[in-house]
Amino acid sequence: MDTNQDAFRDSGDPALTSVSLTFMSSLDSAHAVLRERFGFSTFRPGQAEVIAHLLAGRSSLAVFPTGSGKSLCYQLPALLLEGLTVVLSPLIALMKDQVDFLEKRGIAAARLDSGVSREEFARIQDSLRTGTLKLLYVAPERFSNERFLARLKELRIDLLVIDEAHCISEWGHNFRPDYLKLARLARELRVGRVLALTATATPGVAADICRQFAIEPAAHVHTGFHRPNLFLRATACQPGQRTALLIERLRGRPPGPTIVYVTLQKTAERVATALADAGFIAEAYHAGMESEAREAVQNRFMSATDRVVVATIAFGMGIDKADIRTVYHYNLPKSIENYAQEIGRAGRDGAPSHCEIFAAGEDLTVLENFTYGDTPTPEALAGFVSALLDNRPAGNLFDVSGYELSQRHDIRPLVVSTALTYLELDGTLTATAPFYTSYQWQFLRPTDDILARFDAARQAFLRDLFAAAKIGRTWHTVELADTADALKCDRERIVKALNFLEEKGDITLRAAGVRQGYRMVRPPEDPGALAAELSRRFAARERADLARSAAVAELLSGEGCLVRRLLAYFGEDLGRDCGHCGRCSGDAAVSLERPEKPFTLPASELATLRVQHPAALATPRQVTRLLCGLSSPALSKAKLTRHALFGSLETTPFARVLAAAGE
Repeated sequence: MDTNQDAFRDSGDPALTSVSLTFMSSLDSAHAVLRERFGFSTFRPGQAEVIAHLLAGRSSLAVFPTGSGKSLCYQLPALLLEGLTVVLSPLIALMKDQVDFLEKRGIAAARLDSGVSREEFARIQDSLRTGTLKLLYVAPERFSNERFLARLKELRIDLLVIDEAHCISEWGHNFRPDYLKLARLARELRVGRVLALTATATPGVAADICRQFAIEPAAHVHTGFHRPNLFLRATACQPGQRTALLIERLRGRPPGPTIVYVTLQKTAERVATALADAGFIAEAYHAGMESEAREAVQNRFMSATDRVVVATIAFGMGIDKADIRTVYHYNLPKSIENYAQEIGRAGRDGAPSHCEIFAAGEDLTVLENFTYGDTPTPEALAGFVSALLDNRPAGNLFDVSGYELSQRHDIRPLVVSTALTYLELDGTLTATAPFYTSYQWQFLRPTDDILARFDAARQAFLRDLFAAAKIGRTWHTVELADTADALKCDRERIVKALNFLEEKGDITLRAAGVRQGYRMVRPPEDPGALAAELSRRFAARERADLARSAAVAELLSGEGCLVRRLLAYFGEDLGRDCGHCGRCSGDAAVSLERPEKPFTLPASELATLRVQHPAALATPRQVTRLLCGLSSPALSKAKLTRHALFGSLETTPFARVLAAAGE
């Protein structure tokens, strides 16, 4: 601790004396809280520096490796600041773990997410009103809720924490549209200071974060990415050789918790089956599985000492398992940032751990094709803009369903969210509040028993409400707008009644059909120009994502120490070769050549399909998505993702197929 304090001692400048004394006093207080409330005797590298900046009233960016104690950088200051600390995190499981950790230490913390009950929500609101809550964890999407924002504006927010802060940067590897609005919202909420946290930020992304939140250069704390206990290796192989090579590697190493990262869900299933057949305890994990099944796989992995999980990148966020011994990339990582994050899950206990990439040039084509598949067509964006303007009433208040826009214009849901965020940032519109269009319930008690508890007027209302529901096999459904008209009441009365019945244990209730409200602030004079600007922005994103794939190839194919090259990407100079990676041990640089394979479009079959499915295959880009195996809303709706042509050219570069398809 003395070393950390020395960094802030008086420099001899009289003008800095009071500041230095304040820092020393703050760090003394922080050290006491560290011992008494968290049970630690010393800070980890970088923690004291970040905490000192926050306690001095300055915003800070902390770029720490995965598992290096970023959470303490805000949990501890939250106890020393007078107001509320709001923590934005995209991971519900992580929020739950953090709240449980804090509550066990007697620290008032809560989370607001989709899994919170009405009783818990009411309790949280009470604690916000009384000022007894110290930390509130929320998902970024909640900041699109006008009522939630209005509530926050009534509170004193001394610290706003943004976890996974690289998502803020439009040019980062894991951009999330909801994050783009956070800098503006921080100013509107008049927060005391901001702490941005990330494990993966290039110098450019870090500069973008600092610019958006006015973080001074001295308050950007970067502890370094170097993990000496990780052995990094890249091995060139043909796609058909990888499974045998993986089995050979697993048999040649001592058993230990292992993650095998793959690109495609079907690859996860196939490789997990092959490993199980070879005698390993292996399971697949990917976003296509039911949430309960994914959770069960994760729980078994967390408690095991010799289990293998074959997973897409859906696995690993929030995983806090210290003894992961090996991480294999069966396919190339999506970006160097993803690679650093994924290998960062190995060896958190400090013991030697092995990280290896099985490198094949064909994987670059698959990664690039995914990037192309996300880019909406100009025609789709023109239709998207027209739909927003056509739905706008005289009062400029309107609402949209992201799902409906996605389906109608064949744009992926995340891309729809990004486009709406772009329109917010340029001042065209602003979000108001989300709401649900329908409710579904299951009866837990006989209806006569439920009705018997109410007076005649309420009985009549509930009886009419029950009668208005569409009855399915297990669920009763009401469309709120239609039912409110039929019962001659407002939708709030229906929602209030159903929520009351749920609270009393009469029904199980769930909402459906979410729509987001908006206000048109500045209607565009030229809708075509607005659509063209959106198209330009998405094209720029496409180029940035392609550059990230190219950076992976450059990392693996370049000469020299693999660790040193990896650190250089993040702006860190090791100053020497690591001496123990595969390259330093004599491995050759990996060649990722992609020989051009001839292909022929099935013209006759495509012509027939385009006649049968004009909406799904109207443009050359849509046809190319089909052939390269890139799902879209229209292809899924037409069930063309099950067609034999879907993915028939998945290892052929998108640009070549697109040119052949006529663009």
